[in-house]
Amino acid sequence: MKTLPISRYRFFQKLQPLSLLKKITGKSVTGCLQVFSTSGSWSIYVDEGKLIYACYSEKMFEPLYRNLQRLSQQISTLPLEIHEQLRAIFETGIENQAIPNPDYLAICWLVNQRYISPSQAAILIEQLALEVLESFLNLEEGSYEFIPESFLDDMPKFCHLNLRLLVERCQMPRSEVAYRQTSPSSQSHPSELFKINELKPKNKSTSNWSRTNGYKPSAYSINTNEHRGQRIVQPHADKKIYTIFCIDDSPTVLNAIKSYLDEQTFSVVGVTDSLKALMQIVHTKPDIILLDISMPNLDGYELCSLLRKHSHFKNTPVIMVSEKVGFIDRAKAKMVRASGYLTKPFTQGDLLKVIFKHIL
Repeated sequence: MKTLPISRYRFFQKLQPLSLLKKITGKSVTGCLQVFSTSGSWSIYVDEGKLIYACYSEKMFEPLYRNLQRLSQQISTLPLEIHEQLRAIFETGIENQAIPNPDYLAICWLVNQRYISPSQAAILIEQLALEVLESFLNLEEGSYEFIPESFLDDMPKFCHLNLRLLVERCQMPRSEVAYRQTSPSSQSHPSELFKINELKPKNKSTSNWSRTNGYKPSAYSINTNEHRGQRIVQPHADKKIYTIFCIDDSPTVLNAIKSYLDEQTFSVVGVTDSLKALMQIVHTKPDIILLDISMPNLDGYELCSLLRKHSHFKNTPVIMVSEKVGFIDRAKAKMVRASGYLTKPFTQGDLLKVIFKHIL
């Protein structure tokens, strides 16, 4: 979307929430509508006119925990105390970091760790979106802006929701909503709201998230007659610990990376000598490599080039870390087939985003 009659207003004005939503439902519209008021801010993310996520700044994790608690009664792989683990990873120490949506990162993490399936993540996002839109539709005054590029651009997307149908559900009398949710006929058909995106193996031919209409069979759905009132039994999957290999001649940077990453999810190996790092990487076989560009003896570009010549590391994500942000530096990184770029100084949010982007 290049042109849209939505822009930032510095002063609060009368708002028409329905009119704002209508403007972002076109197929050419991708980005984030941010609306600000005295009580908080709303972020509504769309991809080609379909809602992919929505959140309210003042209640970012509370609705997520509440809905997860409800889901934990139906999904055997989701422990009742999961919110405590999410709080430790995504809330503690992240409040003052420059990361827009740690709640969305938390959902990505739940899928990645196989606590929930991609289809269950889609259902969770739908419930969260309904709560956000319900409060948003009652907004009378505020300011807004539309941002074509958003935090979710590089993140996995689990569903594409029909905004019009979501709004209709928000506007239904509560008694009718309750009837539809408990009616057998409403649970025996796929939701009209959804396009659920299933995860594909991460390779060149299937790197994009595919979209399929409707729910997958009952193994992916928690709203079918077959499973109503029952816990869904899914095969137990061991939670993977990701090995992050960091090469930086600054111990301070290595310690910061270790402090940013939760040890229940990540195992961090830090090395200050780039010459010694090569053999250690071959022995460790990490899931992702963070590589400082400016190092003595063997710089990051040379080390990345050597790694790509090794058969085991042809597709391992290698992230170049540097204070340099120029075009030439990024071009060099591309020439040695680096997977991404992380600019110093970086926050915990910046680090989590680049890691989740390349390991999911």
